[in-house]
Amino acid sequence: MTIPEFVSDNIWLVAAAVISGGYVVWPWVSRSTSGLSEVGPMEAVQLMNRKDAVVLDVREQGEFSAGHITGAKHFPVGSLEKRAEDLKKYIKKPVLVVCASGARSRAACATLKKQGFEDVFLLAGGMGAWQQASLPVAKS
Repeated sequence: MTIPEFVSDNIWLVAAAVISGGYVVWPWVSRSTSGLSEVGPMEAVQLMNRKDAVVLDVREQGEFSAGHITGAKHFPVGSLEKRAEDLKKYIKKPVLVVCASGARSRAACATLKKQGFEDVFLLAGGMGAWQQASLPVAKS
């Protein structure tokens, strides 16, 4: 049996294999083509300590007040475009973007990239990952 015969005799099996393979590969492809750099909590600490990265917390006020990374600047994701001038003072620094789990951070990173920020990093897993790593949290 040749490959074309196998494919035509088992089209649904081949389609299922291609689709399931796509689901496995897609997260890696989208991450590598998005231009965003994801860092874990320990890499984030190194960015903060070695490169003086600015931490932007893009969660809502209640979430921020309940606990945030010490020294984080609070810029809710919905206000990033309106507060673009306030952000410009950080444009030459590495910026670490933080939210609860990483979803809002992804949108915030895209907004910052459009505004000309080059060194933008997303905290993979957000504050959940930060707290799970037993790193310090400030409350306000």
